[in-house]
Amino acid sequence: MTASDPKADLLRYLQDARDALLWKLEGLSEYDVRRPLTPTGTNLLGLVKHTAGVELGYFGDTFGRPYFGENPPPWWYTQDAEPNADMWATPDESREDIAGLYRRAWEHANGTIAALPLDAIGRVPWWPEERRETTLHHILVRVIADTSRHAGHADIVRELIDGSVGLTQGKDSTPPGDRAMWEAHRQRLEEAAREADQAV
Repeated sequence: MTASDPKADLLRYLQDARDALLWKLEGLSEYDVRRPLTPTGTNLLGLVKHTAGVELGYFGDTFGRPYFGENPPPWWYTQDAEPNADMWATPDESREDIAGLYRRAWEHANGTIAALPLDAIGRVPWWPEERRETTLHHILVRVIADTSRHAGHADIVRELIDGSVGLTQGKDSTPPGDRAMWEAHRQRLEEAAREADQAV
């Protein structure tokens, strides 16, 4: 067994989740990447927009490396933005702009990760004062968990839109089967759920 580099391991899992989120946008109309598919409005482009802001904040402001990039940070990145402003795209925010910002957020975050040791101390401005101080290692784990959670949301939203499934491009993590097999499987689960409910 060869020794692994903890920072490289963490970054690989973060990048897998990042790639999965953007892949879920591919091949869909503007309507489909934006439309809300849960009672709370979860939508694919909003998930990407949100995770861009997460990376800009946690890997930028926390470690004294605020993002300015090609333009100042977007308005929804500020603390005085309306609630949930980062969870959906307005008609004038293009898919390309949001995906591009997300990729620039990766570059900025990767620069912070490369420049600092895992035990580097940062301060999260929006956390309560008594626990603002944290390490790069903690932030990396936190952002991996957050991004992976949202990639899971994107998996379900995309499946609801057009039935597409899979972990990442070229890496289908579901058992093989055609539409008829999956319909039969779903029906079997429905029947089992009803039977269990009646037995209570």
